[in-house]
Amino acid sequence: MLAPENRPQDSDETAIVDEAIVSRRSVRAFLPTPVDEAVIRDILDVAARAPSGTNMQPWKVYVTTGEIRQRLSDAILNSGVRAEKAVWDEYKYYPDQFFEPYLGRRRANGFGLYGVLGIGRRDVDRMRAQHDRNFLFFDAPVGMIFTIDRRLNQGSWIDYGMFLQNIMIAARARGLHTCPQAAFAPYHRQIRPVLGIPDEEVVVCGMALGHEDTSKPESTFRTDRAPLEDWVQFLK
Repeated sequence: MLAPENRPQDSDETAIVDEAIVSRRSVRAFLPTPVDEAVIRDILDVAARAPSGTNMQPWKVYVTTGEIRQRLSDAILNSGVRAEKAVWDEYKYYPDQFFEPYLGRRRANGFGLYGVLGIGRRDVDRMRAQHDRNFLFFDAPVGMIFTIDRRLNQGSWIDYGMFLQNIMIAARARGLHTCPQAAFAPYHRQIRPVLGIPDEEVVVCGMALGHEDTSKPESTFRTDRAPLEDWVQFLK
């Protein structure tokens, strides 16, 4: 990414878009401040401009707030299914065995987050409690669950990723934050009856949406990114 002094000086639009992208983070502490439904609708309407093969638009979204959001959280947290026992039987997010450079990046992320929270490597109970906060949407007032028709193929999942990114960027443009959460996917059996999700839909992920609680230590955590030289080749 170009340093500020190297960016075009006559492009306010560039700075605005770049700031929305760069300031996007997976926030894990939210304020209870409600988000107006009209704002949520605007975000999703803008995000739906994401490209998709032959304009199939493979996304479906269940927006939960209030009592339904709490019922969803309770269904998962009271299921007795611990995260380490959850079965990824609809799709696999991670490889069976991590390898470099991905193993190192994963460890740095986990150690960094737990470090700011003061959770030690052997503090299993606190690790579990922190992971369970996923299912409270980290206290965000809005929790979204995303699904896709199971008959669609990998191309539509690529399209879905662009849609999800659009939501997160559109949220930043409105002063809001998000956290995309694959952790919900293995709990589709608990999620389906609460939200009325039919069997032909695969639960892709969840996402928290709201205002960041900057008073919490986890809000100080920042991830880094590998330099371009590690993953880009310019060929002439």
